[in-house]
Amino acid sequence: MGGRRLCSWMMYADGRGWAWLWQAVKDRIKLGCYWFYDSPNAIFLDLLPMNFSDSTIAIIGLGYVGLPLAVEFGKHRPVLGFDINQARVEELQAGRDHTLECSAEELRAARHLRYSHQLQDLKACQVFIVTVPTPVDQANRPDLTPLIKASQTVGAALKRGDVVVYESTVFPGATEEVCVPELERASGLKFNQDFFCGYSPERINPGDKEHRLPSIKKVTSGSTPEVADAVNALYAQIITAGTHKASSIKVAEAAKVIENTQRDINIALMNELSLIFARLGIDTLEVLQAAGTKWNFLPFRPGLVGGHCIGVDPYYLTHKAQEVGYHPDVILAGRRVNDNMAAHVADATIKLMLRKGIPVLGSKVLVLGLTFKENCPDVRNTKVVDIVRTLQRYNAQVDVFDPWIDAREAEHEYGLQCLKAIPGPGQYAAIILAVGHRQFVELGESGIKALGESGAVLFDVKSILPLGAADGRL
Repeated sequence: MGGRRLCSWMMYADGRGWAWLWQAVKDRIKLGCYWFYDSPNAIFLDLLPMNFSDSTIAIIGLGYVGLPLAVEFGKHRPVLGFDINQARVEELQAGRDHTLECSAEELRAARHLRYSHQLQDLKACQVFIVTVPTPVDQANRPDLTPLIKASQTVGAALKRGDVVVYESTVFPGATEEVCVPELERASGLKFNQDFFCGYSPERINPGDKEHRLPSIKKVTSGSTPEVADAVNALYAQIITAGTHKASSIKVAEAAKVIENTQRDINIALMNELSLIFARLGIDTLEVLQAAGTKWNFLPFRPGLVGGHCIGVDPYYLTHKAQEVGYHPDVILAGRRVNDNMAAHVADATIKLMLRKGIPVLGSKVLVLGLTFKENCPDVRNTKVVDIVRTLQRYNAQVDVFDPWIDAREAEHEYGLQCLKAIPGPGQYAAIILAVGHRQFVELGESGIKALGESGAVLFDVKSILPLGAADGRL
């Protein structure tokens, strides 16, 4: 036969007839298989390394993760960018990305990329990469609905020999325990016989123009050694920083979920230190600057922990831990600290107002920034909303201004009617600088204070302003 023999598959007709068996053989030949007859009832296959070089890739979900991935692959090979949101597809077809992750120039550079919301278009693809969100519900339990629906959609388009790669954050085991059964039910095919799976966790940092997809090392994995090699080679085409092939899908899943869990716990420690130092009359940032002079001190800072990763991913791990009988005390304690910081900011602002003799009832408070991080339009799971809600419970009149957001999206998600332009001067009894957008940094101390009344309280959540400029900060 020639070539190095990597593995052998023996396929029986198994009551399904020779037509099925012969089709399965042909599908594997497409993947680079040699085959030969061994008996009247079976076929042996020698599988050579899988090769996706001629395969059309479908990217399922065109958000901040899926779109950059589709664009990078689309520079080199045929790619179908798929999203169930027709408006999103039409926006991208027009060369615009409202998430600001990809510029118009980058979209044009992906000359092999086309977009669709039509399910039938998926049937022409051989590799499917799923990048849909994995949120939590109101009780902080994993909500796998988007992942399950995406798996059902892909399953309806699956053919023998196809590969499905997941990038969404999940708990260890979710791909094989949750997604694979959906793929099998929707397709009528058998996992690791008719189709295969991989997992390669996303590592995109929204709004970060320095650390882009190609420059972030990629973890890869596959459901068989041959698939793992093929998935690794696939990503190696676009990832200049290199790849790391994990030993299994579960290992890759676990690697992703602990990345943000580690950050969450470290930020929780900083937040708890901030609460302690506030009672001691010590500025937290000064303490961190002093401690940071040691070479091995980690440069974490206190702040609000929101968004769709750091504030969410730990709950996927704790869910699985509890499912197998372990209560993760440290992780959950860190989550409690971080989830309570927004209310702490609001309460601290109210106390500062009372100390200055400023009445709270009916007073106007301005919150600057709504997104979960600076210089980014994403408002998903933002903890700034908790600041607003807490202030409203004190019967304060709260205005929110954020130059980065879509005001309609904020109203739809949170029922907030945000200001569409920066307000005029001298209107507010208190100002909370919640997000460090560059526009607010450029305003500086004088510009921000000018928005308030004489003697207004200023709370600097991100410690953007110089020490002593604000009445309070984390």
